[in-house]
Amino acid sequence: MRFNIDELPVLFPYQYIYPEQYAYMVDLKKSLDARGPCMLEMPSGTGKTISLLSLIISYQLHYPERRKLVYCSRTVPEIDKALAELKRLMVFRAQELGETEEFLGLGLTSRRNLCLHPVVSKEKKGRVVDAKCRNMTASWVRHQAQKPGQTDIELCNFYERLESAGGLPLPAGVYTLDDLRDYGRQHEYCPYYLARRAIRLANVVIYSYHYMLDPKVADLVSKELSRDAIVVFDEAHNIDNVCIEALSLDITRPVLEASTRSANLLSDKVRQIKEQDSEALRDEYQRLVDGLREAGLARDENAVMANPVLPDDILHEAVPGNIRRAEHFIAFLKRFIEYLKTRLRVMHVVAETPASFMQHLKDITYIDSKPLRFCAERLSSLIRTLELNDLDELTALQRIASFATLVSTYDKGFRLILEPFESDAATVPNPVLHFTCLDASLAMQPVFQRFGSVVITSGTLSPLNMYPKMLRFQPVVQSSFTMTLTRNCFLPLVVTKGSDQVAVSSKFEVRNDRAVVRNFGNMLIEFAKTVPDGIVAFFPSYLYMEAIVSMWNEMGLIKEVWKHKLLFVETPDAAETSLALENYRIACNNGRGAILLSVARGKVSEGIDFDHNYGRAVLMFGIPYQYTESRILKARLEFLRENYQIRENDFLTFDAMRHAAQCVGRVLRGKSDYGLMVFIDKRYARRDKRDKLPKWIVQYMTDATLNLSTDMSISISRKFLRSMAQPFDGNQIHTSLWSLEDIIQHQRAPTQQPTVEASLPISISSQSVS
Repeated sequence: MRFNIDELPVLFPYQYIYPEQYAYMVDLKKSLDARGPCMLEMPSGTGKTISLLSLIISYQLHYPERRKLVYCSRTVPEIDKALAELKRLMVFRAQELGETEEFLGLGLTSRRNLCLHPVVSKEKKGRVVDAKCRNMTASWVRHQAQKPGQTDIELCNFYERLESAGGLPLPAGVYTLDDLRDYGRQHEYCPYYLARRAIRLANVVIYSYHYMLDPKVADLVSKELSRDAIVVFDEAHNIDNVCIEALSLDITRPVLEASTRSANLLSDKVRQIKEQDSEALRDEYQRLVDGLREAGLARDENAVMANPVLPDDILHEAVPGNIRRAEHFIAFLKRFIEYLKTRLRVMHVVAETPASFMQHLKDITYIDSKPLRFCAERLSSLIRTLELNDLDELTALQRIASFATLVSTYDKGFRLILEPFESDAATVPNPVLHFTCLDASLAMQPVFQRFGSVVITSGTLSPLNMYPKMLRFQPVVQSSFTMTLTRNCFLPLVVTKGSDQVAVSSKFEVRNDRAVVRNFGNMLIEFAKTVPDGIVAFFPSYLYMEAIVSMWNEMGLIKEVWKHKLLFVETPDAAETSLALENYRIACNNGRGAILLSVARGKVSEGIDFDHNYGRAVLMFGIPYQYTESRILKARLEFLRENYQIRENDFLTFDAMRHAAQCVGRVLRGKSDYGLMVFIDKRYARRDKRDKLPKWIVQYMTDATLNLSTDMSISISRKFLRSMAQPFDGNQIHTSLWSLEDIIQHQRAPTQQPTVEASLPISISSQSVS
């Protein structure tokens, strides 16, 4: 389909378009024209990705000065899915235009996902893969320089061949992650470094949030992106948490002990290089005197670590004199590490600001803040000078250097919390120093300042007014779209009581009450009897899920569930969860169906689709509030109240409801799909909770479905599933699709909804409209 939005010609790779897709494109173009940030909430399963790509690619190629799209997503499957959509779009454009456009689109993910080396690729831990990869690539660089004593070096042939090729040996086209690996295997090029090299030349780059928001990674990967690039954060409902995690870190006793060993290793290496190549240390000293920008010129793609916060205004400064010499810097680090060890020798909780921490540090050790600000950059420079390979040994010391730089740079927006015990129930001291970021805007502000067009989009952003407050920006466009349906393909239900009329809730006072737990179990049994295929049940936390399942087992309810469906459980272990998910899908494909017990904020709730027979119902047991006794959460709530006037209860409810919406949204992945969204807690019936759900869910909540018992919800569900099980008529969905003529009609009379002739032939499959 080809149509114009204002004067922009848009190519959309399907014959029909949903009205909400068209409205989404219109608002997206408005934000691109205004060159400002925007927020767009689009219903799940209505083709948000292809709408976004179609509009932005058309915009890019129509306005040549806006040539790059940086698309940030969360998980590897979502990155691959977006790349597949982009590939399909570019094939369609080539067919429509009769020519292949000069276009390069690719994705970037971690070394572990792209590595082809026969030994390194077998490692399961990403940290180990990174360390071995850096060892081999750094060894190749030194081998090329023909340094002495490097005769027995293990090199990576894929990296060596890529470096020898020079330039960018990657033809135009769109490459999924599998395509990139296949191309690398075919030409014996390293896919990871090939993608890294292609970023600055590509028209579209799709990668993880962290490559844009984490300063340590962004400086290595995203520093060359042009300021006129269009940046998209898809599935951005958790973007504030991603920002906070990027600038937070924990320090424990094992970390301090490992950092001491690393510092001693550096001392030995410095003594050795003084005897063999003292000129290298003299050259480094001169670079540090000249300023950090001069010192950073030597940085290459293998830099061990970028500075987490180093502002541009001090890049020209020289490193303070007391840490310029390698031996002085190492002694400085050792003194700082010993101070941290003494701070961990406490038996009570301590919470303080960075300013008070720095004052105490100065009073005890006479260490000033300025040299601490340069610790991360100084350590990176020293590691380059010493040409250290095994960077895995230096991980702990890098953490200490990052902490030193962060704590001395920021006096607001952070909190240090020292807890002597790992948990409230622990009896053996296991102290941990949490350096936690409280202000999500610290990581986002550089993105808003650098790039004019920033798009924040997801299916669950409600209420929209919360994000501009937390991230400190003013959106030029802010829209939440409803879903147009001719048949109600999803049914939201609020179950407030069991068959015995006992109110059900995960509220702390009643969550372990046997009557509540029994009613939860009976609901699961009844839905297992009623719902065909797969059911996904979510709980607020792992601990609560374990407690509930244990009590169900004691009551004999688990055996009753097994009579109707197999039961699988998500665990904190990623490998176990992947296995459970795989077997769950097998059980659903066999026709009997299965139940997957999962956790809000877990892997299953983020980015895993349960389309068609994999999910005919999602049960949300309780409201997924965070653990309110967490000292870190309390500190953040206090910060939000004092700085952004966001009340504690408002934020907690907003956070819980966005995760509840994310969970139930897993059931619907398209308008040809259908399923039940069951909210099981009496508090969901309250308006203050419902108002924080997305509009496209709330619009199908009626008074008749807001206060149900188990029996009533089962009766309504049976009726709904029976109607959905009737033979599917494509003309039903056709009335919620627009043709090209409908778009033209709407453009002429925007207030008048186009009517569509139901007699027009149409064949819609689950893949017809993404």
